[in-house]
Amino acid sequence: MSAPKVVAIIQARMGSSRLPGKVLADLNGQPVLAWVLRRTQRAAGIHQVAVAAPAGAEDDPLAVYCAEHGVTCVRGSLHDVLDRYVQAARETQADVIVRITGDCPFIDPGLLGEYVQKFVSADPPLDFAANRLPQGRTIPIGLDVELCTRAALETAWAEAKEPHQREHVMPFFYEHPERFNIAEFTHEPSYGELRWTVDTPEDLELARAIAGNFPDDTFSWKDILALFEAKPELANINAAVQHKDYRQVDERR
Repeated sequence: MSAPKVVAIIQARMGSSRLPGKVLADLNGQPVLAWVLRRTQRAAGIHQVAVAAPAGAEDDPLAVYCAEHGVTCVRGSLHDVLDRYVQAARETQADVIVRITGDCPFIDPGLLGEYVQKFVSADPPLDFAANRLPQGRTIPIGLDVELCTRAALETAWAEAKEPHQREHVMPFFYEHPERFNIAEFTHEPSYGELRWTVDTPEDLELARAIAGNFPDDTFSWKDILALFEAKPELANINAAVQHKDYRQVDERR
């Protein structure tokens, strides 16, 4: 039996409510999305990286960027991101989907490779896995990864009805754990209070401060931890930012 094709699908859009255009915002000379793409592409076990973007004119710059850099860009519904993922999974012929969001420039290749290996080698096979679930997290916000099989994703796509299940792609699995074989990849000790994503101006300020301490983008998440231990004041930059609940949906629908 041939090995499953593992495709990382990065969801991205220009119309963020808290920081419009964030995925193409400058982060030390490169767009945030470039960081996400390059770091994801370095992960062992991922065969292809694709971007899932909305089809509207507002998001044409994302498609242009992907075309210029040889990255598959699948475009679809603005708010039904689950449908966007299924279309991207079908187009790339993915067997296993790795979900990453385009506002996570410090996504870690080492962690990604570890998660992919655990997922594809699990016995009995897994349907869905994540390194954080709604009941809590042990990994910094901004290193979030979810994995599922194509078959499980198709099931969610066919059956998910609630707006938050469609917009946030994976909640159908959280809310129907009895139907799927699910794993949570946790970390000890917990670093779940740290926030390294880019969803607000304060987040972008912190990301630039982090990136400015390294000569290139090959540092690991453990290197960022060491930086925070050396410069604990960094955490103050975005300490007041509230993380969104997964049940919240975009009110601009």
